[in-house]
Amino acid sequence: MIERRPMLDLLAHLILLIGVLLVAFPVYVTFVASTQTAAEVQQAPMSLLPGSHLIENYTQVITGGSNTGSSAPVGRMMWVSLITALVISIGKISISLLSAFAVVYFRFPGRMLCFWMIFVTLMLPVEVRISPTYQVVAGLGLLNSYAGLTLPLIASATATFLFRQFFMTVPDELAEAARIDGASPMRFFRDILLPLSRTSIAALFVIQFIYGWNQYLWPLLVTTQEDMYPVVIGIRRMIAGGDAATEWNLVMATAMLAMLPPAAVVVLMQRWFVKGLVDAEK
Repeated sequence: MIERRPMLDLLAHLILLIGVLLVAFPVYVTFVASTQTAAEVQQAPMSLLPGSHLIENYTQVITGGSNTGSSAPVGRMMWVSLITALVISIGKISISLLSAFAVVYFRFPGRMLCFWMIFVTLMLPVEVRISPTYQVVAGLGLLNSYAGLTLPLIASATATFLFRQFFMTVPDELAEAARIDGASPMRFFRDILLPLSRTSIAALFVIQFIYGWNQYLWPLLVTTQEDMYPVVIGIRRMIAGGDAATEWNLVMATAMLAMLPPAAVVVLMQRWFVKGLVDAEK
């Protein structure tokens, strides 16, 4: 039995409120800085009240970038990030679904060897294989292209492992019934396994979209043209070096814009994301 005490409830809500304020305060400061001029941001202490240059700052970064760092429009960078994140997330899910389906439902020589070869790649961080991968991408002429940004990141051993574990929980009677009804393997995959996997797919899409959106190291290597910069690289390029003064108000405006798409994906797919994590429909 849970005893309800008003003072304990009040204390719990107070602790939760303090936690929310601690997490939200840096975001609020970023938003306030994005509404001020560069001179106002550099004042000490900076005002914590929103300024009057919100529309001016956001319009400038979307259409023209900064004056001291990268001059590439942030609108173009966000488009590159969006395409990159979508291709990486959809590609990872598609390849992982098919590879897990093959490992679980097809009996071919070396089936488990193939699975463990995929699994072992979990032990190889990107930094270990980044040099040979760059040489291959450069040799194929894929630098400064969407293919170069996405193809090396499009396979996922983690997603393959998760889908394999899920497929192994699907009763064998379903596959047997589909075989008796004359369904082909791909029809069984499309009509039975995909609907059953929709919550896992949704949860994985959210995770992989954020992963693709926040990619920094690989795009830093394979992009040298401003029109192919993702927005994460764009923020770094907007920070001026040397004696030039960084326009922090524009950098903060870009950071706020960069947060919007991942936040929108999480909010819109929150119900599916939670279902996929807790596995409620299995």
